[in-house]
Amino acid sequence: MLAGRTPWVIVLTLGAAGFLSIVHMPDWAVDYRPQWTAMTVIFWITTLPDRVGVFWAFFAGLMMDVVTGSLLGQHALSFSVMGYLTVELEQRIALFRAWQQAVSIWLILTVERLLSLWVLSATNQPTPSLSYWTTTFVSMLLWPWFAAALRGLVRRLDLA
Repeated sequence: MLAGRTPWVIVLTLGAAGFLSIVHMPDWAVDYRPQWTAMTVIFWITTLPDRVGVFWAFFAGLMMDVVTGSLLGQHALSFSVMGYLTVELEQRIALFRAWQQAVSIWLILTVERLLSLWVLSATNQPTPSLSYWTTTFVSMLLWPWFAAALRGLVRRLDLA
C-alpha cells in the first residue's frame, strides 16, 4: 500500500470530475450531464471511509461552487450533507448489489439536489425546470460502470 499517494489520487480524480462538470456540451445534452463530482465523492467515501469523509465532501462542494460560479457555499452545504449521509450508510451500501447501490446513490444524489434547490429558492434565484432532476437518473444509470472504473484504479494503484 502506498498511503502517501492516496490524497493525490483523490484530488486528481476530483479535479477530473470537476473538469467533466464544466466541459462544454451541446445545449440538448446539458440536462443529461452526470453529477461527476458528487459521484466521485461518494465513491471515495464508500471505498476509503477511514480517509475520506465529510470534510472532503465539503471541499469538493467548495470546488464546485468556484468552478461553476454558483453561490459560494451552495454545493459545499449540499455536498457536506451528502457526505454525511454516505458516511452513515457506507457499510450498508457496500453490501448491496450493483443495482441496489445505484438506487442508493440516486437517493443520496437526490438529497444533494434537493438541498441545492432549497438554497436556490432561499436566495430568490429562478427555480430550474423539471430537467434539473434528470441528472440524478443519468448518474444512477452510470454508477455501476463509474464505480467499476474507479475500483480498477484503486486496485491498480493498490490504494485500499
